[in-house]
Amino acid sequence: MTPLLENTPADLSAALQLRDIHLPAAPDVWPPAPGWWVLALLLLIALYFAATYLVRFMRRRRLQKQVLASLDVLRHSYNDKELPRFLTEVSRLLRQVAIMKFSRRQVAALSGDGWLSFLDQNGGGGQFTDGPGRVLATGPYAPASSIGEIDIDALLDLTRKWILLNLETGRSGATG
Repeated sequence: MTPLLENTPADLSAALQLRDIHLPAAPDVWPPAPGWWVLALLLLIALYFAATYLVRFMRRRRLQKQVLASLDVLRHSYNDKELPRFLTEVSRLLRQVAIMKFSRRQVAALSGDGWLSFLDQNGGGGQFTDGPGRVLATGPYAPASSIGEIDIDALLDLTRKWILLNLETGRSGATG
C-alpha cells in the first residue's frame, strides 16, 4: 500500500508536471552596475590628483635644476675683482627663490640684517647672520678692496642648501 514507492521518478515528474531548472540569462556587460560607475569615478579622481602632483613635482624639480645651474654658473664665473657683483648675484638668486616660495610682500622689502634673519628663519640655521652668509648684508654694496677675505665655497654651499631646502618643500606663503 505504498503508492508513492511504486511510482518512479519519471512518473512523479509527469504527475506533478515539473519542468527542468533553467538558469537565468547572463547579465549584460553594458551598462555596468552602479558600483562600477562609482569605482570608475573614484579612479578618475585619483588619476587627476596623481597627475596634478606629478606635474607639480616635475615643475619644482625642473625649477630646482635651473636655479642650481645658475648657482654653478656663478661659482665658475667667480672673480676676485668682481666680488661685489658676485655677492649681488648670489643675493639676487636667494631673493628670487624666496619670492617664489613666500609672498613678495614678505620678502621684497627686506635688506641688510632683516634679510639675513629671514634667510636664517627659513633654513639658514644662523649661518647667514653669524656665518659665511654674513657678507651678503654689506658685501654687494662695498668696494671689493674693503670686503676682506671670505670663504666663497662655504657661502655657495650654504646658498645651495638653503635653495634645496626651500625649493623642495614647495610653496608655503601667500602670493602677493
